[in-house]
Amino acid sequence: MSRRACSLEQIFDAHLRVLATTLRPNTVRNYRHVIQRFLPYLHAAFPKVRKLSQLRRDPHLLGWFRSLCDQDRPLCNHSRLNRLISLRRLFEDLADNGHPLQPDLIRSEDFPPRTRYLPKPLSPEDDQRLEQRLRHTDDLESNALLLIRFTGIRIGECIDLPVDCLRQVHQDQWSLHVPVGKLHTERWVPVDEDTRRILDRLLALRPLFHPSRSEKTPGFLLPRRRRTHLRWHQILSHVLADAARDASCTTSVTPHRLRHTFATTMLRLGVSLPALMQLLGHKDIRMTMRYLDVTQQDLQREFHCARQKTASLHLIPKLPLPQTTTPQLVDLATIRSAVANVRHLLLLFRLQLQEPKARRKLLRLSQRLLNLSRALDHFAPK
Repeated sequence: MSRRACSLEQIFDAHLRVLATTLRPNTVRNYRHVIQRFLPYLHAAFPKVRKLSQLRRDPHLLGWFRSLCDQDRPLCNHSRLNRLISLRRLFEDLADNGHPLQPDLIRSEDFPPRTRYLPKPLSPEDDQRLEQRLRHTDDLESNALLLIRFTGIRIGECIDLPVDCLRQVHQDQWSLHVPVGKLHTERWVPVDEDTRRILDRLLALRPLFHPSRSEKTPGFLLPRRRRTHLRWHQILSHVLADAARDASCTTSVTPHRLRHTFATTMLRLGVSLPALMQLLGHKDIRMTMRYLDVTQQDLQREFHCARQKTASLHLIPKLPLPQTTTPQLVDLATIRSAVANVRHLLLLFRLQLQEPKARRKLLRLSQRLLNLSRALDHFAPK
């Protein structure tokens, strides 16, 4: 069948089959879902449009934008944004493949504003009470939640951890090997002695989890049986909700909030953003920023810490200068000491300047004083 004889449904379906060879199934399903919403609207509102070359920004695409907002249950900004981005990607791919499409059918100004994503860490008080409650329960589920809290791994990554996930990378240095997961990457998360005890406790509690049944896949830290992998999400969520209620937490707690709490705690302890991005397994540091909650107390602490460092940076040490302008004894050692002191003061003053040209001039003066000090060595008695 020639390209001109193909219907819009056939053209998009053929392109989706091509995308399925390189993209993940969920991504292809999202593209197909957008097409299944766009083409019925186009056929109902503009039945004469049967070719890609007939598509126009106004009224075809602008009318579809309005229909997304005029539904009985209007879509949120995030859903509308995903549909516009997906459809624009399909249009660009079809245009690159030679289909006659008008340019700029969907523009950047058509995208709705992104919904502000607020970080969701627990307060220090709730975090402490919840940790005490989980340690007091001390069963397989509670220790798995403690492992999520102290390593920042995702709940799916925790479920997929192998039995030998703890690896020694150096003397007295251990790391948790997180296998390939959500972003098709693996990483190594450093662990301390407390986290190692949690892992040892999990290994000790594994045989007590339904001991009467044989384990289907013995290679995982959390034992699996029939459909247990799907149920682990529900089990851990229910156990965490019960523990939060018993600990009198002020807000609802989910396993993913433990990951947010880990990120915020690491930032307050001085971990840099690039290192934190690696710990969380992110590919974009903007995603890491969404996990962090910077409070007014954090700002005050960082500000006063920076001021103390600034004060110590500009502090000029006392130099052993002569007590009088005209010393009683003028010898070669006194002159060399005075030259060295002046050179030291010039270097300290150079650190306070911001203009590059002035810094270079002071560096040249310092070098001249160094040459002068070396020239005085010729007058030393042999």
